[in-house]
Amino acid sequence: MKKNNNNLLNWIFETYAIRISSHQKPFWYTSGTIGPYYINTHFLYGSEKKAIDLLSFIDNEKENKLACPKKLLDETYNNYEKDYIYKGVIDEMCSFIKNNIDVDDVDYISGGERRDWFFSLPVSKILKKPHVTIYKDLDTVITDEGNTEYLKNLNGGKVLHIADLITEASSYERAWIPAIKEKGGQILWSVVVVDRMQGGRELLLENGIKPFSMINIDIDFFKEVLAMGIINEEQFEMIKKYLDNPKESMADFLKKNPDFLKESLASSDKDSKRAKLCIEKDIYGIKGLI
Repeated sequence: MKKNNNNLLNWIFETYAIRISSHQKPFWYTSGTIGPYYINTHFLYGSEKKAIDLLSFIDNEKENKLACPKKLLDETYNNYEKDYIYKGVIDEMCSFIKNNIDVDDVDYISGGERRDWFFSLPVSKILKKPHVTIYKDLDTVITDEGNTEYLKNLNGGKVLHIADLITEASSYERAWIPAIKEKGGQILWSVVVVDRMQGGRELLLENGIKPFSMINIDIDFFKEVLAMGIINEEQFEMIKKYLDNPKESMADFLKKNPDFLKESLASSDKDSKRAKLCIEKDIYGIKGLI
């Protein structure tokens, strides 16, 4: 069992980077499904508001692909020096990397648009490695000692990719791996704050990438959270059933709690739209309950 860092666990819940629902009211997701937790790793920037503000900052700056990395590094490093949670997370990440990877073997650090940059840019500065900024359209720029230019060739360079979160690693497969490969480099390591344990690790291994995560969202994680008193037994039981079988457990919840669906449909917020989508898609086979 991997023992998690208690500081990181506390910061995750202090910033609401992970939200856990009541056992009587799971969250509605945009897909029209429901579940007992939300993960927004980028809230570790210090708070939800600060994270949303930084995303807006990125959206305003990313059209200028050469200027964006320097401006974003200045912004994130300024927050690193002022926000104790964000500083703690970045410092923990740097220590984690040094404990798991021979940093001398790493030629470059990369991060993909947008949330990866919250972590990859300040870490590259602290570890004194050139940073490869990867955009969604697969354009790449390199920042080294304050200078940024379009990336021409990595000449076989070994790359450590840093990300906030990994789920199925679809962004790696679609963009990050091809972008680095096209420029003559190879991602050999991936370090993420949170692994949702939904197949991403396996995809990375298939592509010759060694995966590392600071937090794994598995039953052991929630056992620790329960022991810390962050969740109660009822929440833990719901999560346990969800991890065993997400669809079956939530279908069972809806059948036992028909008022939850009715209240969601009658609500004035986004839950109503998501509940309607759930019924339209008949995700849980509950049309007869309405």
